Amino acid sequence: MLQVCLNGPRGRTECPTLPVTPDELAVAARTAVAAGAENIHLHAKDSEGRDTLEATAVAAAVDAVRAAVPDIPVGVTTGAWAGSGPQDRVMQIAAWTVLPDHASVNWHEDGAREVAAVLLNRGVGIEAGIFSGTPAARQFLDWPQAHRVLRVLAEVTETAPREALKAADRLLGELEAAPAPLLLHGQDEAAWSVLRLAAVRGLDTRIGFEDVLHLPDGTPARDNAALVREARSVLRHPDRGPADEAAGS
Repeated sequence: MLQVCLNGPRGRTECPTLPVTPDELAVAARTAVAAGAENIHLHAKDSEGRDTLEATAVAAAVDAVRAAVPDIPVGVTTGAWAGSGPQDRVMQIAAWTVLPDHASVNWHEDGAREVAAVLLNRGVGIEAGIFSGTPAARQFLDWPQAHRVLRVLAEVTETAPREALKAADRLLGELEAAPAPLLLHGQDEAAWSVLRLAAVRGLDTRIGFEDVLHLPDGTPARDNAALVREARSVLRHPDRGPADEAAGS
């Protein structure tokens, strides 16, 4: 499965073509799905372009994307930076009027269990975000409800390609007992190397402006669809280039 992560916590200063508004997210979703994306992850934004869990903003973003790609699952973030604390995030999720198909929960963050519990109670699928270099894998595996998650996001935070590939191997080892499918992805300079590793390992993966702004050759990506098209090519032919092809390897 190839997921597209449409925007992430980035802003327009980093990426002038970043989709922010519901209408922009809808267009980005439509073109990314046409390019081969099978699942969508997005960050709802407030009027100033900041990530938010506020019910009206989440509903507007999810409704717009669903209207554009009605047969594609849509997920959102619950990242700590989108609220003022664990209890605030729980309260905002409990107030959602439109429910996404799934939501990511970063397991190294304070309140991960509480956020996960309210999502389960509301019938929202959980993507358990496990960051490399943190104790998140053990914390997640020790959670009695771990078997109820939709998938586990193996999230490699190292950005130098060689180090990222080593970190990915370590992280996959830590998640060997995970009770759900794994989605492996990297970020920035290491995004393409880690995506290629996911292809070789036969794992789900993702690509999009949240993870990387450039194509493998270093040129800026025009939009999420361009990243998805390139990712599809890598997934079809993971052996056509070295896993540490990116600069800095």
